[in-house]
Amino acid sequence: MKVPKSLRNVDDGGAVVRTLEYEDGSVIAVDFGTSASDIAVDIVGSIAIIVTDDEQFEFELPPEASDVSVHNGVLTIED
Repeated sequence: MKVPKSLRNVDDGGAVVRTLEYEDGSVIAVDFGTSASDIAVDIVGSIAIIVTDDEQFEFELPPEASDVSVHNGVLTIED
């Protein structure tokens, strides 16, 4: 699964973006760190809207994405 273009740029703001490949699928993980104590994610159709403490951005989900979640400041997109 490819990292959406707008997510590639969040690491400029201190977030860490990683793609993890497994035999049965892949995961995109975006760790916003301790600076983003409260992250919210909304899915509208194929668009994900992310709101952190000091910024908001949106991106189109990869077509193969099956689950999007946030836990402890880490956004995960799984296929």
